Amino acid sequence: MQGIVKRFGAVEALRGVDLELGAGEVLGLVGDNAAGKSTLMKVLTGVHQPDEGRIVFEGQPVHFRNPHDSRALGIEMIYQDLALVPSLDVVANVFLGRERTRRRLGGLVRQLDERAMEAATWEVVRRLRINMDSVRKPVGLCSGGQQQAVAIGRAMSFNARVIVMDEPTAALAVREVGKVLDLVRDLKTHGVSVILISHRMQDVFAVADRVMVLYGGQNVGVRRAAETTIDEIVRLIVGAGERVS
Repeated sequence: MQGIVKRFGAVEALRGVDLELGAGEVLGLVGDNAAGKSTLMKVLTGVHQPDEGRIVFEGQPVHFRNPHDSRALGIEMIYQDLALVPSLDVVANVFLGRERTRRRLGGLVRQLDERAMEAATWEVVRRLRINMDSVRKPVGLCSGGQQQAVAIGRAMSFNARVIVMDEPTAALAVREVGKVLDLVRDLKTHGVSVILISHRMQDVFAVADRVMVLYGGQNVGVRRAAETTIDEIVRLIVGAGERVS
């Protein structure tokens, strides 16, 4: 993302933001409330269109008119509410809105291909090493960590190349947090790039390769996680740090 500007009336929510993300990289995206994190990610995922700037994906300029366009390139966003349906089972949630079907009666009738969807769901469960004894139980009966895993699995089942995760550990117990962070590490080993939005600095530093800080709609710093400290990042978040990328 290069020079991204987004205005809402007289309010300039993003002011020339650059963001770089490598293949298989985990980027921590941090900043206070109203810093521009959500707006920037909505531009990346096609919810908003930038007023200025451009997006380059794998060397090619792209224009996203809507979220469907970004998904077509393998960019998925997992929102904080996960967008899961508690009463539906894991399989149905993984394929929600993109169900697989097969033709019956000479092609006159299309029927849900439950067997294929269940097999594909189990494949994702095994690939991400998710601890789950059944993919046919309602998601509402799954733990918080398992629900986060289902949301990640849904993205992976459609060959995601970039996954944006919005506060994935905010409402989880300590034990569940560790499992979700392990999932992020597994995504990295599969070559999937992750943008992790979080206020929990310890979680960001546990998995991120680099940390990017937004303040007042601007990118005020990018640091390699191994070469900085939580204190330095916090100073940037509150506008007190040295703004050198």
